[in-house]
Amino acid sequence: MPQCAGGLDRRLAAAFAHAARLAPHAPALLVGMDTPQLDPAVLAAPLSAARRPGVDAWFGPAEDGGFWALGLARPDARLAARLLHGVPMSTAGTGRDVLDRLRAAGLTVGELPPLLDVDGPDDAARVAALAPGTRFAARLLECGTAPGPAAR
Repeated sequence: MPQCAGGLDRRLAAAFAHAARLAPHAPALLVGMDTPQLDPAVLAAPLSAARRPGVDAWFGPAEDGGFWALGLARPDARLAARLLHGVPMSTAGTGRDVLDRLRAAGLTVGELPPLLDVDGPDDAARVAALAPGTRFAARLLECGTAPGPAAR
C-alpha cells in the first residue's frame, strides 16, 4: 500500500489503521526494512499461537535506541494514533518512548530480541558480517563496500 503523507509516526499509524480495515480481527506486525538480517526463526516462537494469548503488542528494540518491529494484537486506528502520533522518530529515545506509550495504554507487551538496524555504512558492514549468507551481504560485497571498523 502507498504510504500516507506525514512523518514516520503518522505513516506507521496509518499502516496499522489500514491493516485493521483489511483484517479487523487479525494481529499486525510492522517490520523495518532496515533489518535485512532478520530471520523468520526470530519471530516464530514469540509470535506463535501458543505464546500470543494475553499479549496485546510486540516490540523489537533496535540497538541504536529505535525499534525494528512493532505489532498490535488488535490493530485499531485510534490506538495506533495514540501510540505513535507525536513520537520523535530516529532518535536514541524513540524506542523507549514507544514502549512507554504501549505500557501507559495498559498493553501487555511481548518483547522481541534487539537487532541492529542499518542507518549507515558501518551498520551495513556489521549486518553483513552478522548474516553473511544473505542477499544483503552479497549486494554489499558486489558494491565493493569494505567492512567498517565496527565489523572487524
